Amino acid sequence: MNSGKLVDRYLARLIAVPLAATLVIAAMLLLLDKMLRLFDFVAQSGGPVSVVWRMLASLIPEYLSLGIPIGLMLGILLAFRRLATSSELDVMLAVGMSYGRLLRVPLYYAGVLAIIDFAILGFVAPYAHYAYEGLRYELRSGALGASIKVGEFTKLGKKMTLRVERSQDGGRELSGLFVMARGDDGKSLAVTAEHGRFMATDDPNTIILRLRNGSLVHNAPGFASPRVLTFVNHDLPIDLPQEEAFRMRGGRDGEMTIPELVRSGHKDATAVKERAKNRAEFHFRLVQVAMMMMLPFLGVALAVPPKRSSSAFGVFLSIVMIVTYYKVNEYAEALGSLGRIDPLIALWVPFALFASLILWMYHTLAHKPGGQPIGALEKGAGVVWQSIRRRFAADRKGEAA
Repeated sequence: MNSGKLVDRYLARLIAVPLAATLVIAAMLLLLDKMLRLFDFVAQSGGPVSVVWRMLASLIPEYLSLGIPIGLMLGILLAFRRLATSSELDVMLAVGMSYGRLLRVPLYYAGVLAIIDFAILGFVAPYAHYAYEGLRYELRSGALGASIKVGEFTKLGKKMTLRVERSQDGGRELSGLFVMARGDDGKSLAVTAEHGRFMATDDPNTIILRLRNGSLVHNAPGFASPRVLTFVNHDLPIDLPQEEAFRMRGGRDGEMTIPELVRSGHKDATAVKERAKNRAEFHFRLVQVAMMMMLPFLGVALAVPPKRSSSAFGVFLSIVMIVTYYKVNEYAEALGSLGRIDPLIALWVPFALFASLILWMYHTLAHKPGGQPIGALEKGAGVVWQSIRRRFAADRKGEAA
């Protein structure tokens, strides 16, 4: 086996560990933050705890799409930083291996992860996001019985009130029900039932409350006296508020696949505003995937510190650059969605500028003798840090005096 393949395997191992660790840590931090808010949301809605885990599982693809670029970036950066600080990089360069040759393995990683990220952003995340919104809908609408609190009067829709004495099976089976409903024409309906259950319908704006073994009191302005009926089974339709009614997939951002975005962006029947929004979403996802292929060059450029320096300024700078670029893309997507600027220009011009900066930094390091793209920045950061330390030291001395 030649030395080139040995180096490739060595680099692959060095990159794999921090890449996997960063990806897992980033995903776990994002999930833990969301978990606390979901537990609070489900607890306030009275829903079963199992819904939290289903909602978190639906969020994993979205968080993976955010964590993959950061994991790739830090995996490459930390691997090359280790080579640089241990002088292994100098040895490799001295025996004739160029930066371009050393980038072969990082580019393989970038290509594979770019394909995975494209699959997630283009096909998996839209369905996962829709499933997440579906669970939120079920909690809010009561389709899981989650919005019903035992012993309290709960509003269902605009003109119906429900009270239950017992809730079983995660809110799916209700007992001891009292329902009061009023209509615009003055009609009213009071119902008591031993048992009840929420049922889905084909209409996403309506659910059915199926009651068993109860009595019904129906009153209206034209009745001489209220009518009293007993029943074994009785269905009450409940109209959900418009803002709580679920909808078909694609009704919100992030729920359309790449082929669906392409088709909707070229349909003449699509409204101009909706077409601009879909085009902006399409290009936003593409630039995210395209940037994956630039991260190996950025990672190498920021990994190699100036000679006789061991600071981790490049790691800090890499995270700042990625987050800043992502926020710029979000702002550009918003402008493109509003139709203020063509999404092709709004999203690909920043990509071209950022890619040019990355290639310049890499060219400076790899092809200019003594070139160090972050040397001046690191020197400036060191001066600022020293001045801050002196300022704090002077303050402590003043307090001690």
